[in-house]
Amino acid sequence: MMEDKIELVPLQNDDLEQFVSDNQEAFNYGAIKEFGLRDAHMEEDDQIISRDTILRAISEGEAYRIVKNHRKTGGAVIKTEGNKGYLSLLFVAPDSHNSGIGYAAWCAIEKLHPEVKIWQTETPYFEKKEYPLLRQPLRLSYY
Repeated sequence: MMEDKIELVPLQNDDLEQFVSDNQEAFNYGAIKEFGLRDAHMEEDDQIISRDTILRAISEGEAYRIVKNHRKTGGAVIKTEGNKGYLSLLFVAPDSHNSGIGYAAWCAIEKLHPEVKIWQTETPYFEKKEYPLLRQPLRLSYY
């Protein structure tokens, strides 16, 4: 049996709009799953996370596509400053949730930046997950 391969591929300019759209779809899916259609926490145009928020994160950090077996399954935006790292965005396509892709992507991010000793995340409170096998504890910031 072939093992699934997860890669972090730097975001290309010609994929920017799809990256934004995929990110919004993933966050909307999580919110609707948690709150149903009654949710009123939208930033703009029925989006949990606005295009401007995503573009600002990309402009301030490093953006990657999460690719599983040559298929785009999500994305991440990180920023590093010395031994500190910030996970601004991490999303997985709704049809790939609960398959280990987010965890595998996180492990790849840690390997990409072994100099980082403290990671801080910005995570919607409804998207919390426990990852007990990380090489270091996460410092979480919920908004």
